[in-house]
Amino acid sequence: MSGFALFPKIRSSIEWVFEHGDAVIQFGWSIVAAIILLFVGKFISRLLAHGLETLLIKRNVDITIVQFFTALVRYITLAFFTVAALGRVGIETSSIIAVIGAAGLAIGLALQSSLSNFAAGVMLVSLRPFRAGEIIQIGAIIGTVEKVHIFSTTLLTGDSKSVVIPNGKIIADNIINYSRHPFRRIDLVIGVGYHSCIADVKRVITMIIEQDKRIDRNRGFVVRLGELAPSSLNFYVRVWVANAEYWNTYYDMLEKIKEALDANHIDLPYPHMDVRVENITAKAPALLQRVD
Repeated sequence: MSGFALFPKIRSSIEWVFEHGDAVIQFGWSIVAAIILLFVGKFISRLLAHGLETLLIKRNVDITIVQFFTALVRYITLAFFTVAALGRVGIETSSIIAVIGAAGLAIGLALQSSLSNFAAGVMLVSLRPFRAGEIIQIGAIIGTVEKVHIFSTTLLTGDSKSVVIPNGKIIADNIINYSRHPFRRIDLVIGVGYHSCIADVKRVITMIIEQDKRIDRNRGFVVRLGELAPSSLNFYVRVWVANAEYWNTYYDMLEKIKEALDANHIDLPYPHMDVRVENITAKAPALLQRVD
């Protein structure tokens, strides 16, 4: 009986479809058009992002800015076509925009940190304190800039660790850029014994500097006695080298200075302790009497 009861409902549904056939066909075409709009929007967003990326790269724009703006264009294009698809179905887009605005305000209040990261990302792209490929330090983290995203920045450390830092934290912290200028200064402190001759120490260290072709002669160098420490004479050594040669030159200079000082019999100080032992034999009777 239940099966026979369905026939009148099916028949009435079919009759309704035939009576409103034009509206049903129109709504079906609207659904198809909305789906096509979504696919077209996805295709156009990729096309626009790729075209903008190619254009900016040809104009030698920094890759950090390229990545940021291509992602922004892609998301804005997708949002536009999504709203257009909803309007094609017959949904009132003005009300949707109003709802999105109200929801955006509520979400914005709930996600203040994310919005601050977005604003910080815009500032990083605009001010450009660093670019992709440069070595920077944020707080205690040192690494090479890989990408500047809308909300975060990715660094690759020297031991191949990928570190993602929120843009808001980067803007609020000190940014040290080691790659912005072509030359860097090496600062060494070389300590020798107090009995060492100052002129001999300066002569030996200067000889090592003059033999190293990686050191920039135009910027000069410094070899001076800088501190009378408790157990050593500390000489300040400052030279300029190209960024790419910084660490190799740093380590080579330490090794060569040590060998040259040893060869010239200039001692390097090291921590030591003097132990003084007194003869207490003469004081023993007096101590014993006190005990008695």
